[in-house]
Amino acid sequence: MKSMPPSFLSTSFCAWLLSLMLLTATVSCSQDQQSSIKSALPDVLTQAAGPQPTLDSVYIVKYMAAEPQFKDQIDWAKKFYKARDFRLGWFRDHELVPQAQTMLGVIGKAADEGLNPKDYQTENFDQLFKDFEAAKSDSTRRNALEKKIDVALSATYFNYASDFYRGTVDPRAVKNIDWEVKRNKVKLHKALMTILKERESTYGYYDFEPLHPEYDRLKKVLADYRALQRKGGWPAIPAGTKLKPGAASSAVAALRGRLLGTTAGATSEAPAVAVANNPGQPATAAAPATEKYEGELVAAVKEFQNLNGLKPDGVVGGETLRELNVPVSQRIDQILMNMERWRWIPKKFEADYLLVNIPEYKLHVMEDGKEAFNMNVIVGKELHETPIFSDKVEFVVLAPYWNVPFSIIENELRPKLVANAQGTLDRLDMEVVKGWGDKATPVDPNSIDWANVSEENWKYTLRRRPGPKNDLGNVKFIFPNSKSIYLHDTPHDELFSQTKRGFSHGCVRVAEPLKLAEYLLRNKPGWDATNIEQTIATREEKYVTLPEKLPVYLVYFTSWVDDAGKVHFRDDIYGHDKSLAKEYFN
Repeated sequence: MKSMPPSFLSTSFCAWLLSLMLLTATVSCSQDQQSSIKSALPDVLTQAAGPQPTLDSVYIVKYMAAEPQFKDQIDWAKKFYKARDFRLGWFRDHELVPQAQTMLGVIGKAADEGLNPKDYQTENFDQLFKDFEAAKSDSTRRNALEKKIDVALSATYFNYASDFYRGTVDPRAVKNIDWEVKRNKVKLHKALMTILKERESTYGYYDFEPLHPEYDRLKKVLADYRALQRKGGWPAIPAGTKLKPGAASSAVAALRGRLLGTTAGATSEAPAVAVANNPGQPATAAAPATEKYEGELVAAVKEFQNLNGLKPDGVVGGETLRELNVPVSQRIDQILMNMERWRWIPKKFEADYLLVNIPEYKLHVMEDGKEAFNMNVIVGKELHETPIFSDKVEFVVLAPYWNVPFSIIENELRPKLVANAQGTLDRLDMEVVKGWGDKATPVDPNSIDWANVSEENWKYTLRRRPGPKNDLGNVKFIFPNSKSIYLHDTPHDELFSQTKRGFSHGCVRVAEPLKLAEYLLRNKPGWDATNIEQTIATREEKYVTLPEKLPVYLVYFTSWVDDAGKVHFRDDIYGHDKSLAKEYFN
């Protein structure tokens, strides 16, 4: 018989000898000591077990294309495995890495994120892991299972992570969902490499964390509201209730149960949270036939009104009563849809930016990631919705002209212009010009056939001169876009006293335009508050370029949690929640 090469005998003998040493050493050692001994041994044992199998793109595509849940994730898997030369990702020395069980545990709690765990349970991993353990003595079957398990884990991760980090609904693919904010560009194959500790990242991918703290706050409130739902929700206030502070009514007991629970001195941190903090007590307690509406309960109602965008007058009835009686299930759905919107938001905001939350009627000025200040705004009315998108502010325009949309010429001004063009324009402090900016030249309004002008043949600009009658007020803030939307001042300051401020034709009117202008130009030499006001007083339009373009986000959140942990709700003023619900819940 042909003799074996000495090198083979040496390797085989060493492997046998070291295995014997490990077995002998581990008999009386702790588990930690056993691990230390094994890690200290040369690679000869791994070599004896055979090399780790590798994959190829054909295998990956064939496996994932056969599963409907995985088809959309093929590109992520190909990028992931190509970046690692098609080495397995979830195995080290023929053993599963601990991140596999971590990921499956996270998926098991997907409901906490408003996701359905069953959507990510395509493979039976418990059975696959058992089969793998049973096949360890059969290297061919073991290698085949390693490949299948590895691709299955990656596909499952991408299926889950795509929903968790990017959203279950693609807002740009659904016609009725108005959302053109720049996309979340999470690179899921790199996120997986971070989870497997193959690269560093500033994001919390290691622990499957959400990208935004605002999302995390909603998630915590979701858990509170679901706990309350399991206990039967909150008590309803009788229909037709009308309560003013100081009045006595049998409805006061239900109102107290709704906002304060039954514990004297409870605080209304958020609608129903006080009730949720008293799980051992019934939603309502025995009370006299009538009870006086006063003290802490009036304060709780005012806080509820503030948190729901209502006038905080303490009066229960009308809109306040309607909001009090919104069922907890509806609030849960509202929270879920706004969590979904946070998945659409870019994974990281710039350090400084403006954010207009349309249903809140509020502009937030963010500096170094924190709110510097905010102000009330007026947004588009229902028939002239303010669009949802993102851009960058480039110019502050002082003493602006207002260019009249042709729709106003056609629908409102035409008869007056036909009757007396020059007189109408003088009264409205308007003029007709040809061209733009400094090159604009006046046009005789009597030379225009106003009865027959159309949007197609209209070649001029009708504009209102700077001054107290100007619809844009003293300042406008330009972020050039095809929608012709911008922020601006208004001469109608009285509208800011309304709680629901949908009055514009789409642009956003700001309550404190001079404060915003001074802030945006704070780093522009020569443009302090005095110079800004002096320029406005000249009534000559002046474009001032910002030192740096500032991102602006026009968004639509109908529920959020503030820094104090209080949850807010707002009306679905444009019906976007309704459109999203059809996609998200179906």
